[in-house]
Amino acid sequence: MSTLPIHAVLPDLLAALAAGPTAVLVAPPGAGKTTAVAPALIGARWCDGEILVTSPRRLAARAAAERMAAQAGEPVGRTFGYATRLDTKRSAATRVTVLTEGILTARLQDDPELAGVSAILFDEVHERSLDGDFGLALALDAQGGLRPDLRIVAMSATLDGARFASLMDGAPVIESAGRSHPLELRHIGRSADGRIEDAVAAAVRRALSEEHGGVLAFLPGVAEIERTAERIGDVPGVRLHRLHGSLDPAAQRAAIHGEPDGLRKLVLATSIAETSLTLNGIRVVIDSGLARRPRYDRAAGMTRLVTERASQASATQRAGRAARQQPGVAYRLWEAAATAGTPRFDPPEILEADLSALVLACAMWGVADPRALRWLDPPPEVAVAEARARLSTLGAIDDAGRPTAHGRRIATLPMTPRLAHMLLEAGDKRLAAEIAVLLQERGLGGPDADLEVRLRRWRGDRSAKAESARALARRWAGMAGRGGAAESIAACVALAFPDRLARRRDASGERWVSSGGRGFRLDATSPLARVEWLAVAETQGMAAGARILSAAAIEAGEIETLFAERIVTHRTASFDAATGAVQPLRERRIGAIRLSSGPDPQADAAVLAAALVDGVRTLGIAMLPWSDGALALRTRAAFAGVSLSDADLLERIDEWLPPLVAGRRRLDAIAPGALTDALRQLIGWDAMRQIDRLAPADFTSPAGSTHAIDYGAEAGPTVELRVQALFGLADHPVVGDRRVPLVLSLTSPAGRPIQTTRDLPGFWQGSWRDVAREMRGRYPRHPWPEDPAAATPTLRTKNADARR
Repeated sequence: MSTLPIHAVLPDLLAALAAGPTAVLVAPPGAGKTTAVAPALIGARWCDGEILVTSPRRLAARAAAERMAAQAGEPVGRTFGYATRLDTKRSAATRVTVLTEGILTARLQDDPELAGVSAILFDEVHERSLDGDFGLALALDAQGGLRPDLRIVAMSATLDGARFASLMDGAPVIESAGRSHPLELRHIGRSADGRIEDAVAAAVRRALSEEHGGVLAFLPGVAEIERTAERIGDVPGVRLHRLHGSLDPAAQRAAIHGEPDGLRKLVLATSIAETSLTLNGIRVVIDSGLARRPRYDRAAGMTRLVTERASQASATQRAGRAARQQPGVAYRLWEAAATAGTPRFDPPEILEADLSALVLACAMWGVADPRALRWLDPPPEVAVAEARARLSTLGAIDDAGRPTAHGRRIATLPMTPRLAHMLLEAGDKRLAAEIAVLLQERGLGGPDADLEVRLRRWRGDRSAKAESARALARRWAGMAGRGGAAESIAACVALAFPDRLARRRDASGERWVSSGGRGFRLDATSPLARVEWLAVAETQGMAAGARILSAAAIEAGEIETLFAERIVTHRTASFDAATGAVQPLRERRIGAIRLSSGPDPQADAAVLAAALVDGVRTLGIAMLPWSDGALALRTRAAFAGVSLSDADLLERIDEWLPPLVAGRRRLDAIAPGALTDALRQLIGWDAMRQIDRLAPADFTSPAGSTHAIDYGAEAGPTVELRVQALFGLADHPVVGDRRVPLVLSLTSPAGRPIQTTRDLPGFWQGSWRDVAREMRGRYPRHPWPEDPAAATPTLRTKNADARR
């Protein structure tokens, strides 16, 4: 076996672990830490049990175990084995088990003391996956309380060992040199307008013509890999491999190992190939500069895959794949100056992930607040609160954050709390388990959005991966026990994702609204676009219009049966601006979706009154049936300095309007005079006395007649009356403290206007003579004295006065 750089520091690591229970090993890619450290620890005096080695990916876990077994000349599963969700090879003789991080956390939950385990090696801790951070936190907690003899080693490929050492109570840091060959970086850029598949395919053809050795191209996802493979086609002397998590193990192994017949290797891979793997024969890397990563949209309550620029750390890891075994070259599809604009590292998953499973697992561990454990980056408080709310909705935790009996059953199942809840509540356990596997294992049954189609295809698939997935589903179904109601695919999905029940919003079936209030979109050509309701499992994209990736058609009757306790009846009333009336409505809703609506024969009087008030509040005071008296009172109040403006009345509308509309359905049904009375009450007794003093409602003439004063007239406070009623009045009448002259609109005995004046004495002494001369000819029966200021006021004819 060849000597690796890690071998030079293994004595230091063994000495550190002999002296204490923790250590941090910093070893760059190519040093050999993944496959060399565990075998070296087997012979240590303190190591009489099993060594667990965590791996962030199933592919890497299997490859590491196979590599260690090959170096020992053994079949995998004897001394060196692995354990992943779909595939496990280990035996009673196994001393080193490489396992995915989720498997480790489940094992810790089942057995916090980890009986029979001597050490845990956390590989690739710099990737900062949620399961990795959580596994380390649980292991440190178990070590501190139950297993002080348990050795814990954090192994990182980047120089952040000091942070891990601080987290692990000052653990010693051992640093190893890496093994790398010369690496040339070529920034070839690409057109911003072109498709990434075209740019990668062109770069592959260039690399195959310019360089020798195998080629590894990084693309963001499976779809881009397939489109790139189509564009490249068959190249003589080259064997093309795909490498991603959805492939069966045999295809993944073929991409990793060398070509037995001497053909050049071409691998199109996702970020799965960034770390922990050595791809034999690779000398050229082509980096698209893109990565597809899960990002939890807290506003939408869902995790979505986002294509984004790869971080500088990822770009460095990718380029390093070319120089693992020999001098290499990396083609980068961006300009060199653009590197500085990319993020330095990927953010820790704990800061962006759905923490439902984490919070439940902590509750099962006996820690109500996950932040009480030791973390490099503690989980955000808002994310913890959201996870608690979701778990409470599922009935998994109580008000104190303790796991319920249902929550404990959920925690025993190796899946997300949503899917575990579905499996436990479903009537058809086999079907529910298949759906859980289908939703957690990408690629099963193809990419169709219709889960029924995907399930049918998977059931007919005879590949090794499909068989392993079916075996997993059978195991899960056996773990679920009995009982439950859901018997269809859609009902099972709805149990897991009740907030994603969706109803079609348009005739094309492209736009949907979910019970959680989010909008979804569906390809209008999909057969699912023709149904009314969907139980949606997966979406991708922005929360406002996320694309439906997988769903199943569901009947309204199933929704009524499954979620009877969630369906709420709302009694509302809508206001019609055209008629000023309210229409009482009865709605049945599940979340944001309206199931049915119609007139409410049992409308609540308070709801109707509130709707009338809100209608006026929204559309304005002018909606009310104001009488002349009420309007006059408002103008008098304004003249007297007491504000009854629209804005003032709207601000205090809840004080005066509700009693007027009580028991009514229309605004015009408000009793005559009621608005005037309401205004008087709103004004109050003292203010009303002020208005009566400063802005009297009427003017009483010398003849004893009463005339309303119009305070809203454009010219000012105005009185219209016959001129004879003012005979004998030498002074002009005024109102208010400012002694505002009344505008006198003088009329003839027939009520026709003859003069408007603000100066009555001036009128008497001026134009009156001409007016009187003309009026004597028109109205000879009425008095038209030469000196009206000294005349007797009268509204009668001369003869009538004479008879008195």
